[in-house]
Amino acid sequence: MNDRVKLDDSWKKPLAGEFASDYMAELQEFLLHEKAAGKAIYPSDEEYFRALDLTSLDRVRVVILGQDPYHGPGQAHGLCFSVQPGVRPPPSLVNIYKELESDLGLARPAHGFLEHWAKQGVLLLNSVLTVEMANAASHRGKGWEQFTDAIVRLIAGKPEPVVFMLWGSYAQKKASFVKSVEQGGKHLVLKAPHPSPLSAYNGFFGCRHFSKANAFLKQNGLAPIDWSLPDINS
Repeated sequence: MNDRVKLDDSWKKPLAGEFASDYMAELQEFLLHEKAAGKAIYPSDEEYFRALDLTSLDRVRVVILGQDPYHGPGQAHGLCFSVQPGVRPPPSLVNIYKELESDLGLARPAHGFLEHWAKQGVLLLNSVLTVEMANAASHRGKGWEQFTDAIVRLIAGKPEPVVFMLWGSYAQKKASFVKSVEQGGKHLVLKAPHPSPLSAYNGFFGCRHFSKANAFLKQNGLAPIDWSLPDINS
């Protein structure tokens, strides 16, 4: 998988051991088998590592953790919560936009394409990087979780402070080892319920994670994130 992966060079050496591991070879075999069986896998091969391609390790300032890619046609493109241009924003993303509007006064975008965030240093990382069409969570337990755990560990070991936005118990468990400022560490760890319509009213709305993230970045001499999303047709 290593010769064909498309990701920023900054990740290649630190993740070389993961790419050379037995679990990654087994994962590659699983994906090839699924495709040979005629199954549609999302996102496309070249976008498996899109989050790592757009956001270099040295530029990561904020981490948002998701679970699995969207499993509908044309949605997933390698960034958690984001959908491709022309695709209607899913309910969780609509709730993220509602909180952005409430927190920062930003108008809700008409699209769900979040690459503008990724290019500024927001790592939009799913725990599992592939899924079978119309079969949610179908690639869990195949090795992706081990790979993305290694990514979170790399970021947690960065000398610069990073903001971790952990929405929902799944994300909070995955990054539970990250040492926050409150624990004597250097990172800002923000926790809230998942923005899903099932849980957003239990504390995601009103969490103000976007303004808190920018305040922390500024306090540490780092540039804040422009959370607005430009019109993709402009």
